[in-house]
Amino acid sequence: MNSLIAIHPYKTQGMWVFDDPAVGLREEPFVSGADTIIDHMVRDLPGAEDGFTLLFSATPFPGFSLELEWARADLSGNWYTAKSIGMEGWLCPALLKYFEAPPSKLYAQFRAKA
Repeated sequence: MNSLIAIHPYKTQGMWVFDDPAVGLREEPFVSGADTIIDHMVRDLPGAEDGFTLLFSATPFPGFSLELEWARADLSGNWYTAKSIGMEGWLCPALLKYFEAPPSKLYAQFRAKA
């Protein structure tokens, strides 16, 4: 598996979603706080609703802008806490398309789509 993963979320019908045909996902939504974290992180990113690049990894990488720490499992997903911004979000089982098990930490970068 790649250690640095890129997806390209966008808004449709008022929800943040992403497509990743390589792992069989189409309009996979971010919900339960993960959407609010995205709103916060892209608030100054022009055109983010039309699509942006989200890089993420289980290990720190140059330029990451958010660290999320695993908090607890719930239903079929996992809650992560972003202490630096005082927010928490739930990541659905689609996370396991990228990792064998939920990572103890996730590192993310939010940037304009090239």
